[in-house]
Amino acid sequence: MKNETSKCVEQLVYEMQLRNYSVRTIESYSKLLTNVENSLELPLDEIGAELFKSYLHQRIMQDEISVSMINQFISAYKILQVDVLKRDWKTITVKRPRREKKLPVVLSVEEVQRMISATKNLKHRALIMLTYSAGLRRQEAQMIKPLDIDSARMQVRVVQGKGKKDRYTILSAKALEMLRQYYKIARPEKYLFEAQGKKGQTLSDTTLNCIVKKCAAKAGIRKDISFHTLRHCFATHLLEAGVNIRLIQQFMGHTSIKTTTIYLHLANINPASIQSPLDSMNI
Repeated sequence: MKNETSKCVEQLVYEMQLRNYSVRTIESYSKLLTNVENSLELPLDEIGAELFKSYLHQRIMQDEISVSMINQFISAYKILQVDVLKRDWKTITVKRPRREKKLPVVLSVEEVQRMISATKNLKHRALIMLTYSAGLRRQEAQMIKPLDIDSARMQVRVVQGKGKKDRYTILSAKALEMLRQYYKIARPEKYLFEAQGKKGQTLSDTTLNCIVKKCAAKAGIRKDISFHTLRHCFATHLLEAGVNIRLIQQFMGHTSIKTTTIYLHLANINPASIQSPLDSMNI
């Protein structure tokens, strides 16, 4: 079984590389399918849909794995069946679970300001300001390089963001000034924000989340937030400021406008501040 497992996983990796999946996704999917095989003690090509669903059900009941994790299992299994084993997915189809419709936690503009003001560490302050002001994802903040900061056009270039897409987002003048102060002292070698004492290495996921949580705590913010909260704040605050949702979609790098419309439920917009189009007419 070990030889068969190795062969299937190698073929999975090969197919995913051809389709230009990220290294992180390839490693994740390979590990998930290896776990399935080891748990069921069967080669991957002998694990049918019903057995696979039984495994997922067991994990859900015993380990309480998240909806996101279940979807990753299904996505990996689909690539295995369709691209590696050349089977028809329509006859196999494992339906995805219904997602809970939870709204993300968002800070007010005043809370973000307090958080930035309470952050005395220059690197952490520059990181938070850039992430919030440009709406960056965690991995995008990790991988951003000095040359991605375009001060001439006041834009931030995001290279190969989610979905392997490049995009441009806005660069804040205040964030730029902070970045310049930080750069003069830190002199990063490759990435804009590098691990302490490790030139050329990115900050870890855990470190990034810890930075945001600690800075929020210093500001007296008790909301349960993560690094991604800064991105949610960016979109919500732009919407509250009257920025067109299509522009926000572009800045966020969302493929579908439906993803961006969640911020309509978060934005605190006063109806009294909105003028009817009739009132602008000269009649």
